[in-house]
Formats: sequence, C-alpha cells, structure tokens
Amino acid sequence: MKNFIPYNKLSPKQRRAVDKQSRVLWEISPVTRRPENPKAYHRAKLKQEVREQAESN
Repeated sequence: MKNFIPYNKLSPKQRRAVDKQSRVLWEISPVTRRPENPKAYHRAKLKQEVREQAESN
C-alpha cells in the first residue's frame, strides 16, 4: 500500500493527475458536444465553397 502524501507536497504532475481523476463526471464531455453557432463566420466553409466552384468550372 502506498504511503499517504499530503496534496500540497505532491509534485505538480501528480497534482494534475489527482485533479483529473476528481473531475471525471461524464463519459462524454458536454462542452465538446455543443451545437455550432449558426451566426458565426466559418472561414473553412467559405474556402470549401470556393474550391468546389473552381472545380466545377
């Protein structure tokens, strides 16, 4: 069995690991599953449309 080490004496890497374990609430992060803002400007979408028009001509 591992000895108990107080949180404030852990190395930063070990603290991050402990924090990460305590933060796990969902299997899938709801933040990454947000719908896109329909009013937002999409540069990649504009580039794709321009390329498609160029290919069709």
